[in-house]
Amino acid sequence: MTSDAVIAEALESLAGMRLAHRDAVQLVPKHPGLYAFYGDDRTWSDLGLSRAHDGQPLYVGKAERSLNGRDVGTHFAAGKTGSSTVRRSLAALLVDELRLVAVPRNLAKLDGSANFGLDEASEVRLSGWMQQRLSLTTWSKPEDAVLDEIETAVVRRLRPPLNLDKVGEPRQRLREARKRMADIARAGQPSDDRGADPTM
Repeated sequence: MTSDAVIAEALESLAGMRLAHRDAVQLVPKHPGLYAFYGDDRTWSDLGLSRAHDGQPLYVGKAERSLNGRDVGTHFAAGKTGSSTVRRSLAALLVDELRLVAVPRNLAKLDGSANFGLDEASEVRLSGWMQQRLSLTTWSKPEDAVLDEIETAVVRRLRPPLNLDKVGEPRQRLREARKRMADIARAGQPSDDRGADPTM
């Protein structure tokens, strides 16, 4: 299969039937490949984003080992923001709405990383939002396909707004929002009272 044919197959699969998180846990394969996250109109509005074209995903990523382990097991899991770029992007854009509190991604070993995690309550709120609001599609790669090259071609074609790399666009607002969260985490203190109980 030619590279163009593989890219076309990946694009077709990622534009296919979208799974809610509860279904993805059972149905997403444990194979390497690509995945795409989608949201409805309200989700795009909550994130302050606008679609560039119909069917545009919010994020496209690759799983080198297991789609089920990466997109379902890591990205949707509370406590995984420090190791998930899409969770950090979502957190940066939803910080006020979900009252999220940024912390160093490894509280046991403060390394000054530009990445950040969330406190325990914030992790749970973000995971809940994702499970309710995002759907996903996947594509399992053929054995001989070079996943990184296919991901690059797909990201450049679909232009998902939560992707920072390979997309060929500056994403300045998202970068600044993530930097603010990272700065708060490195400073070791939350901003305002976002971690407080919203019912108080």
